[in-house]
Amino acid sequence: MNKNILYIISLLFATLLTSCAGEFNKVYKSSDYSYKYEYAKEQYLNKKYTRANALLSDLIHVMKGSDHGEECLYLYAMSAMKNKDYESASDIFKKYFVSYPKGIYAEQANYNIAEALFMDTPEPRLDQSSTYSAIKAYQDFMDIYPYSEDKDKAQDRLYKLQDKLVYKEFLSAKLYYNLGTYFGNCTSGGNNYEACIITAQNAIKDFPFTTLREDFAVLIMKSKYEMAVQSVDEKKLERYQDAEEECYGFINEYPESKSIKLAEKYIAKCKEVTKDAPEEN
Repeated sequence: MNKNILYIISLLFATLLTSCAGEFNKVYKSSDYSYKYEYAKEQYLNKKYTRANALLSDLIHVMKGSDHGEECLYLYAMSAMKNKDYESASDIFKKYFVSYPKGIYAEQANYNIAEALFMDTPEPRLDQSSTYSAIKAYQDFMDIYPYSEDKDKAQDRLYKLQDKLVYKEFLSAKLYYNLGTYFGNCTSGGNNYEACIITAQNAIKDFPFTTLREDFAVLIMKSKYEMAVQSVDEKKLERYQDAEEECYGFINEYPESKSIKLAEKYIAKCKEVTKDAPEEN
């Protein structure tokens, strides 16, 4: 009995799906554009975003210049957004904003240009070109709509995007440090410790309020010490002095740091080399 009931339910469900698919195909092929548009909106409201997107894609050129042209283009962008096709969504929102800069949905479309780019940004280890694009889009939005209700959200998104860029720089600096004395990647001269220092210093300069500031400072301190240890004799004293100064600077700036003992250890090691050095006039 149970098997029969399940069979009947499955059959009814399959029939319903076939019926829905048949209805959609019929509407999709229809030349009654008004009906087609209303059906597309119905599909969107029912969260059938793939179907809505397919219909609206077929309608935007037909509806252009009509009373429904603006709404059609915006819904087309929104259906792409809901489908998580963020690259297409951002492009369509841009098209909407260019076409209807004073339109009903202009402000939201401009915000969604950035929002779609934000949703499409990769994890920090990958190329961050789209992150820079999203940052610019949010900045443009806040410039155009400085009093928007979405301003705080846009600012929060900006901070998150900047954190992603900072973390990528931190990963790069850390990688250079971990590579240490390996020279296989130093095709243009220099060394990995030097590259770590430059990367970390630039990150602190570009993002002075980052929560990773101390982590960058630790990498700089450790890299300067390792550079001193690995130095040739003619550069050894200078580099130990530089490392020692870096350690003192770190202690002054981060007196509560967990790396204080490491800084003190480095200072003691440096003094073994620098204690007999002649003082500068």
